[in-house]
Amino acid sequence: MPLTVLHTESSKGWGGQENRTLKESIGLKRLGARVMIACPHDSRLAVIGADNNIEIKTVEMKNSVSPSAVFSILKIIKEEGVDIVCTHSGKDSMLGAIAGRLSRRKPKIVRTRHLALPITSKITYSVLPHRVVTVSEYVRKYLVEEKGIPADKVISIPTGVDMERFNPDTVKAVSREELGVPSNAILVGAIAIFRRKKGHHTLLEAIPEVLNRFPETIFLFAGDGPQRKNIETRILELGISDNIRLIGLRKDVPEVLKAIDLFVLPTLQEALGTSFIEAMAMGKPVIGTRVGGVSEAVKDGVSGILVEPENPDALANAIISLLGDRDRMKEIGIAGRKIVAENYSVEGMSRKLYDFYMSIVKGGRR
Repeated sequence: MPLTVLHTESSKGWGGQENRTLKESIGLKRLGARVMIACPHDSRLAVIGADNNIEIKTVEMKNSVSPSAVFSILKIIKEEGVDIVCTHSGKDSMLGAIAGRLSRRKPKIVRTRHLALPITSKITYSVLPHRVVTVSEYVRKYLVEEKGIPADKVISIPTGVDMERFNPDTVKAVSREELGVPSNAILVGAIAIFRRKKGHHTLLEAIPEVLNRFPETIFLFAGDGPQRKNIETRILELGISDNIRLIGLRKDVPEVLKAIDLFVLPTLQEALGTSFIEAMAMGKPVIGTRVGGVSEAVKDGVSGILVEPENPDALANAIISLLGDRDRMKEIGIAGRKIVAENYSVEGMSRKLYDFYMSIVKGGRR
């Protein structure tokens, strides 16, 4: 019988967490596991998961102690012969774990921690699950060293990217014409949701200094979000409108990355930094900040440059130093692609997770 994994996800939105869950599901399925996702019927994951031929079980999760949701998950565990219940968000981590603990089948319960934010409910890490998976060593250390979760209960398995989708040898760049930029422009890209924690405000403050040295530079901001109005306002105040392109949410991220010369994201908070890994996979040099798990993915001076957060001068100097040394940019890009292939492929992530799940099914802690 194949390994049967049930993911639970109460979130209705779409972001890095939901994307990793989908990629894990696809990867495990390729390795021979049977994978299902239990989520609300109107969630993005339900739609996108089904589009990717993942079996969807709709469960309404109105709160973390919903008896009907627990019963629904219990029924799935029993009828589908679930071996692993893998939970992700706050509500479903309570519901899925309670159902798993009540089930006579006694599946192993794995809580995945995707974020670098402080945890709000220790019980969903210390008591209810059998094991905990984090997306970075930074998050693992936080749970163990600051929250007292037993070290042998927590394992870090970094998020992976699809090396074929992010393949600089096969991806065709978005045309300069579509982007509305001159053919001779230097393109610096930032791809992230427009939230303050992503640090767009720091990048904006650094841009005038960069333009003093490289006036032909165009900055592409791909994304959208609650900070959009503030970003637009600050662009006007700084008088840099001619050198900024807000290109909105993009489904063609590899194609946008192919078009740029340098990826920059002065984030304030990051569990790992998948956007950096995607840029590195495309062979692009990256500039980030020394926060969260970013330094795990970006090797300072090797695959990118890291600066202190909310320091526009340091950020500007880092951008200028790379734009002034194209040979170094190329070397950094090559090194980054190699690091991702060795440590952050979706195939590698899926294999590590499959082997981990099999090990706890066969003899892990109860």
